This record gives sequence, structure tokens and C-alpha cells, in this order.
Amino acid sequence: MSDYIYLLKNRLSIHQQNALEHIRAAAREAGMTVFLVGGAVRDLTSGSPVFDLDVTVQGNALKLKKTLEKAGGKLWGEHEPSRTLFFRFPVGVTVEISSARREEYPKPGKPVYHWDTILEDLRRRDFTANAMALSLNEHSYGLLMDPLNGVADIEARQLRLVSNYGFIEDPSRLLRATRLVARLGWELDERTRARFQNAKEEKAIEALSPYNRGYELEEIGHEDDGLRVLAAMEAEGWMHSLFPPWSTASADATGLEEMRKLVTQLQMQGVSPDISAVSMHFLTAKLSPKDITALKAMFVRPGFVEDWNDLDNAAKEFNKQLSGKEAATPSATWKLFTSADPQAVLWLGLTSKSPAIQAKYKNFFTVWPEARQKIPHALLQELRITSEVPGYDEMISSLFLGVIDGKLETEEQLRAFLEPYSPPAPPPPVTVRRSRGSKKGGEAKSRIPVEAAFEGDPLELDDEEPLEEVEEEEEDSEAAVSLPPAPKKTSPKKAIPESEAANGEPKAAQAEGSPAKISPAAGKTGPELHVVAPGKPAKVHVMGKPAKPAAPAAPAPVRPASASPGLSPVGKKALPMKAATVKAAPAKAAAKAVLPKAAPSKMVKRAAVKPVPKPAAKTSAPAKKVAPKAATKVHQKAEPAKKSQPAKKSVPAKKHR
Repeated sequence: MSDYIYLLKNRLSIHQQNALEHIRAAAREAGMTVFLVGGAVRDLTSGSPVFDLDVTVQGNALKLKKTLEKAGGKLWGEHEPSRTLFFRFPVGVTVEISSARREEYPKPGKPVYHWDTILEDLRRRDFTANAMALSLNEHSYGLLMDPLNGVADIEARQLRLVSNYGFIEDPSRLLRATRLVARLGWELDERTRARFQNAKEEKAIEALSPYNRGYELEEIGHEDDGLRVLAAMEAEGWMHSLFPPWSTASADATGLEEMRKLVTQLQMQGVSPDISAVSMHFLTAKLSPKDITALKAMFVRPGFVEDWNDLDNAAKEFNKQLSGKEAATPSATWKLFTSADPQAVLWLGLTSKSPAIQAKYKNFFTVWPEARQKIPHALLQELRITSEVPGYDEMISSLFLGVIDGKLETEEQLRAFLEPYSPPAPPPPVTVRRSRGSKKGGEAKSRIPVEAAFEGDPLELDDEEPLEEVEEEEEDSEAAVSLPPAPKKTSPKKAIPESEAANGEPKAAQAEGSPAKISPAAGKTGPELHVVAPGKPAKVHVMGKPAKPAAPAAPAPVRPASASPGLSPVGKKALPMKAATVKAAPAKAAAKAVLPKAAPSKMVKRAAVKPVPKPAAKTSAPAKKVAPKAATKVHQKAEPAKKSQPAKKSVPAKKHR
């Protein structure tokens, strides 16, 4: 059922859907059930274009006449014996509305009607492909009824008789079979073909009723390719029984070809004319006026004859509008083409010889449609104008008309036109930033690169415990960087000496009382490590914020910088450790004892390193005798490196956890 609901919404034009809605409303008001039947269901199922709509109601269809006329439908004709109405709705939609019935044939061509249900109505039809119905009622919309398995015959692309005596009971089915084979390209199944030939040989066509004769003659004009159907009917010999003066020799084939081309151009611009009256004019172009009058008298839809006769008057009225002030601008002319009677637009385009009128047709088909390419889709996207914006279709239409009039050419003009339609900008999205806290304990953890006390040798701490404070120890004349839980009061400490120069001579130590600054290596950025004056704990400021105190950790030695200032560190990564303590040993001894120059530094996670033992008393004795203010001189008068050789043997081997 859902498949046919989709077909009803997508295969039918918007005007056909509107016509069905009016019929549904009228049937609901009259208390009748309504169904789409016959050729419309067949064409929906097979994928063929749907030209005419056939509707059946369970009840008297004649009671819907006044309601449908109020809804905008035009009554083309009616057949009281079968309770059938022929309506035409706006934009060329033709609908045949009949009552559900059952038929008996006491004599060929003379049925007796019995009003019955929709299922009985399907069983009395001509071919199984036409014996299907779609419910248009509220609670069963789109439900398919196929009691004779017509879907299988549609898939096989064949016509199969519902009744074995179908051609004999109703000879109009012979004409209908010929017309459908010519239109659809299908074939008759084997038994149906045999019965067709038997009825043709027995001249069953002679029992054709006047009503069915006029109906089938008129149906030739309603075909999409009436000339092909006329030729098929002539080949079977049916035209001698229907209307002998009419044949393919009476048709204007050139006019029919021009009509089809013009119809295609109009449909591309959204104009869908009903070609029935125009097609009938070219199909009978070479008939005498007397024969044309006699043919019109046989038709069962008087409204169709009126439209045929009114072609010239409708074209004259439209010609007057195109030539007057109503078409002074391109936009006004475009509105006239799209709002006028499509049949009049078609007929004027085929018959007018005025150069001005033909120029406007050319502009409508070729020049003005090119303006659609100038619609600024990028600007629409920038202004957040999408198809979901209320009034989007009207806005696009107004924009197009302004472009063809030359009023919206520059970007400023387009922006000024579109800004009123731009919806407000959506609020900025709420961004939830992840906390810098650790996953384990919630404390702020960061990986902080710390420059060692010696220039050019960076020290990178482990990211599990941040570096907090730097302390100095007075007794060893060493500068220490440690992470105590709280600041401790210690005795006066000495400043950390800088790295030695390239020639082996140590640089002058900082004066007592001034903070020792450890700056990052050249060409690198990072936090600075400040060592305060003796007696005050130094703090490491990371990214402009003081770090929080962390738990104390075991001290670990840190390798000094390269002997030559300005050189890059040895290796790309420094030794990570939980807590780092930097002790300043004598300059030359520390530079040679901690790490060989050729060995690249490697990152060892949480390496357990024992602190370097204190040097012998003889080596450290001079440092103790020096006063606090004489620290600089002591470092400058340090003994040669050979006296500090024992410190080289005191470096313990590193152990990995």
C-alpha cells in the first residue's frame, strides 16, 4: 500500500492531485466511497504517463455534479444510463467519474446496469490490466484491489480479456484493444488474440452502440500520439464502421510534429497544456467542414467540442495581452505565459505570424531561462536561506523576475534583496572543555620542560608530579631543585654557577643575594626556572602560573649542560624523573663525570637513581672556608680537574624499574 501512496504523490501532477482531492471531498460529503480505477491505475503500475483519471464511487455519481462544479470543475458531459460524469478541472485535467455497477448483455452492445460494489465493477471490465482499483478513502488510502491478477499481465505487458465473451458482448472492446496496443506497444495474449480474430470475422463491430462509437472516436483525439492510433484503427478496418471520411490522409502530420515540439518547450518552462483540442484540429485538418461538423456531433463530451471551437478566440485574447501594456516588462510577460490558459498559449504559438509575438516566445524559451543561472546560490548559503525558510519558492520566483528585469545585477543589489529573508544566526555551540586535571587523582598534571642549571642542557620532568620549588644546600655549595611539600627554612645558600666556557674556564658566578635565572635554550620557548637568593625557596612558574606544591620525591642527579655554551643539548629528550634535584659540583669535574659527550641522552621513565655522594673532604674543604660573599672567588680559583677525579667514580649505575 505504501508503494501506491508514493506513486499517487509522485507520479501524478500537482493539478491531478488537486482534482482527486476535490473528488474525495465531494464523495466524503455525500457519504460515498471512492476509488481510482481503470487506465490510471494501469499506467501508475506500468510506469506510463497518466493522462486521464478514471474514478468510481459506490453510489450515484450524478449527485456529485453540483459539488464538483462549485469546486472549480467544468462539466464536459454526462451519461445518465451508466451514471457517468465527464469533468475538466483547471490546467487541462480530465476526469471520468462513474458509479460502481455490474453489467448484463441480453443482446450484443446493449448492456443492462445493476449498481453493485467495487469488486463487481472490476469483474465486469474489459481487460485484467484495467480491472484494478486504488482506494482513495481516508482509512484505506492507497490500498490496491486486484481480484483478477492484473499486475501479472502488466508485468508481462499483455492484454487479457476478463470475460471469454467480452468482444461479443461489447464490440467497443475491439476498438479499445487496438488503441491500447498502438499506444502501449503491448500484445494480446494467445486466447485473447484468437477471440479478437473470431469477433472481427463475425463482424461483431456492427453491434456497436452510437454512444460507444462517439466515445471511441473522441478518444483518438485524447491520445498522446493520435496519428499513430488513427493509423492502427484504419489498418484494422475499424474506421469504416466508425466514421468512413476520417483517415490518416485527412491529418496534418507536419502540424502535429510542430505541436509536439512546442509542447515540449512549454513543459520545460512549467506550462502543461491539454493537447486534445489542438491535436484533433490537426488530425481533421483536411476534412471538409461538413464532415467536421458531423464528427463533432457524435462526440459524447460537448465540453470538449466547445474547447475545440474556442481555440481561435482564446488565442486572440492571449495575443492581445502579449501586445498590450500588460507585457511591458520581461517579468510581466513571463507571468502572462505561466498564468494564461495553457491551451491558448499553445495555439497562439502555433498560429501567430507576428514577429513581436514570436520574439517573446523565443525569449520565454531560451533567453529568460538563462537568468536562472545568475541566482546567487553561494550568497543564499552565506545568508542561511534554504528551502526550509518560509516563503522560499515565492522568494526565488521574485528573485528570478528581478534578474530578468535587470533590477538585480550587482552583488549589492542581490544582497539587499535577500537580507530580509535571511533567518537569524543560530546561537554559538556550547563547547565543554576538558579539565586539565589528572584522570587518576584530579590534580593538575602537566609535562613541564625545565632548563637545567647549566645553559643549553634542558631537563624535562615526568608529567605525574609537577615541579614546585628549587632549594639550595649550603653545606655542599650546590644548587638543588626539589619538590618539598612545604617551604623549609635553611641556612644561606650559594648561587648556581653557569656552565663552563669552551676553553675550559668557568664563568663568573652570580653575586651573592641575586637570583640565578635558568633560561631555555636558544631558539626554544618554554617556562623559566628562577633560583632565588640564599635563604629563600625558589619557585618554578609554568605558563605564567605558579605550580601547586606536590608530594616530596626522592632526589635524583641531573646531568649538566654541554661544556660549550650555545651548543644544542646532547640528544632530543632529557631524563624524565618524578622529582629533580640539581646540585652544582665543581664545574670541570661535573662536566666530565656525569655523562660522556658521545652518548646521546635517552628518556628513562621513573629511573631510580641514587644521589651522588659528597666528594672527599680535601676537595670540598676550600668551599667550606670561603665566606658566603666569596663564593665567586672560590669557583674562579678552583683546582684543576684532576683533583675532582674521585667524583667520576661515584656515579652509580642507573637502574630501571
